[in-house]
Amino acid sequence: MEEIRCYGCGAIIQNENKKMIGYVPKSAMNNEVVLCQRCFRLKNYHELNETNLTQDDFLNILQTIGDTNSLVVYMIDLFDFNGSLIPGLTRHLSQNDILIVGNKRDILPKSAKDQKIIKWLRRQLKEYGIKPVDVLLTSGIKKYNVDTLIEMIEHYRNKRDVYVVGVTNVGKSSMINTLIKSINPTENNLITTSEFPGTTLDLIEIPFDDHSSLYDSPGIINKHQIAHIIEKETLKEIMPTGELRPATFQLDNQQTLYFGGLARIDFIKGKHSSFTCYFNRRLTIHRTKLINADELYNRHKTLKPTLKQIESIKDFANFQFKLPDYKVDIVISGLGFISVHSPDSIIKVKAPHGVGVFIREALI
Repeated sequence: MEEIRCYGCGAIIQNENKKMIGYVPKSAMNNEVVLCQRCFRLKNYHELNETNLTQDDFLNILQTIGDTNSLVVYMIDLFDFNGSLIPGLTRHLSQNDILIVGNKRDILPKSAKDQKIIKWLRRQLKEYGIKPVDVLLTSGIKKYNVDTLIEMIEHYRNKRDVYVVGVTNVGKSSMINTLIKSINPTENNLITTSEFPGTTLDLIEIPFDDHSSLYDSPGIINKHQIAHIIEKETLKEIMPTGELRPATFQLDNQQTLYFGGLARIDFIKGKHSSFTCYFNRRLTIHRTKLINADELYNRHKTLKPTLKQIESIKDFANFQFKLPDYKVDIVISGLGFISVHSPDSIIKVKAPHGVGVFIREALI
């Protein structure tokens, strides 16, 4: 029997087991476009059924791509660069040409210049041993630089297949749908997208011509992103959908900023400084004195949203940094970042266990 794949997520279609990926009732098999039950419910009812895929499944797909002679379009989330990094990427894809696409340009303030962002991206990528053939900033939602991306792909692929890779929620599927509509405006068969991590489950093939194709790959799970531990209904509170509006707070030492009930930063030691915060505008940022900070969280009165599995501030992980003499971002992976220039200051970050917290050269 010929293998049929779900157009929305790439899973192999099957009729036997409702709990396994790719399930479709036999009555739906004659539809012009076959969507698995998971994609159908996600598309029409915004419901997400969990899958049985593992991290090894995703890495095996990455290894499969590494065995090909192809162009790899590696999508980076400009809002969450550190969370966009795929562990071992260069090990798996060292023989492939890599085109870097910094997606979600519309999220960053318009005042930030593209060329400065590109230079920043190149410096960060160099630290991780990634040497791209080119770098482009895009927005799949706003269709920003989509035509340029199509031209770059055509130029660098040299008639080869193209694989689009990235972590979950980087915007791969949305961008590919934008490319499909740009190339063929009458095309209605689009792949499944949502804000839920892990929507694409296997390689999805979109033919270029008789000899080559564009492939959407599953989002690689980067477990230190906060999206993987918060409740589904909280995702809309932390994932920005429009331009970030920086909020600047003047802090003296022994003051604290809370980011909802999901994380906090303590200014332990240093001179009066400005902390500029880049977070979803729906997320409430609350300033208080450090001496009152623990009690404030434990009362759960003003800090929303909070994590159901965390009952006390003592349940958070702690990260402490001495700030360098240049402007830096304090990054809470997937939640946001704080820009500050306060040489030799001591700050402490409290975040859920498993969530990545980093210090990097300031993006903006």
